[in-house]
Amino acid sequence: METKLVIIGLPASGKTTVFNALTRAEATTGTFGAKADEPNLATVKVPDQRLDELTELFKPQRKVPADVQYLDVAGIAKGISEKGMGGQLLGHLAQADALVHVVRAFENENVPHSEETVNPARDIETLNMELLFSDLALIEKRLQRIEPQLGKVRGNEKDLMEREQKVLVTLREYLESETPLRNHYDDLEEEDHRLLRGFGFLTAKPLLILVNVGENQLGETGEMLVTSLREQFGGSNIAAHLIAGKIEMEIGQLDADDATVFMDDLGIIESGLDRIIAESFDLLGLMPFFTVGEDECRAWTIRRGADAVEAASEIHTDIARGFIRAEVVGYNDMIAAGTLAETRKAGTLRREGKTYIVQNGDVINFLFNV
Repeated sequence: METKLVIIGLPASGKTTVFNALTRAEATTGTFGAKADEPNLATVKVPDQRLDELTELFKPQRKVPADVQYLDVAGIAKGISEKGMGGQLLGHLAQADALVHVVRAFENENVPHSEETVNPARDIETLNMELLFSDLALIEKRLQRIEPQLGKVRGNEKDLMEREQKVLVTLREYLESETPLRNHYDDLEEEDHRLLRGFGFLTAKPLLILVNVGENQLGETGEMLVTSLREQFGGSNIAAHLIAGKIEMEIGQLDADDATVFMDDLGIIESGLDRIIAESFDLLGLMPFFTVGEDECRAWTIRRGADAVEAASEIHTDIARGFIRAEVVGYNDMIAAGTLAETRKAGTLRREGKTYIVQNGDVINFLFNV
């Protein structure tokens, strides 16, 4: 499963610096950072201590973590939705599985803010409104096309079009009340979700807010700021975390020993990047299951609530098609037993059928007909 998160932010928010920190990339920062038609792109391995432990247990030839893809696009300036977002930029945003909003909280007189002052709450609201106006324009455009077509269609096609019109009008009302669609998307029926699948509404996407602070804001000052922003902007499918983008980027460019010394000097106990990457993964409603053996220990990505056949298809469609059963053991039971043979003796290895709902961290072996 390819998972894509798009990093957005106002100009001079430090989003490309955060991209470099998260991905250990060296993309150009500042005015000449990512452009709408040439975004920065990198794939990051999702840290998971469970996979590390399983690898230590089985000592395979290779370890394969789950991964997530980050895309750093051009800064979104205030008022951009009035002119209409460029096709390339809007396309990148619409195809995202989630959005990562880097919000500037650091002061730097050499990097002027487009609004002259640093105000994270104002900037979050500004970008939220730009995304909201973009969704509203998309709905208005579609409704204008539907109206003249209704008199020309009949039967099931007309029923579907009328249903689409009705749900779009409802969504428009939410947006006109300045409510992001993610607050209501889960209330829609499955048929409505199918009708809306191709729209890529921006305010319906999960949102991770990264508050980009300076060195003097590490510790209690920064945490108090993030807590305040969570209270103000928290909601369905939204998370907020602190990140010192410049410092984290510098740490990522050092070898392990130098990085430890640097962090000690700043009083940083541990990098927050692993936590943020894991939070990005979790925000999408995704989770891993594991396959283990002498050749490979691997984390596979599936949505929470997926059944055994869906998990099998993540490995290969032939496994899902010829599914017989899944041999499943929970991660803790696997570690406690030490080997698959011991899980069988202990009775913790279970045989499950097609409808089994996979649990986070399950170790699974699929049996199937070729």
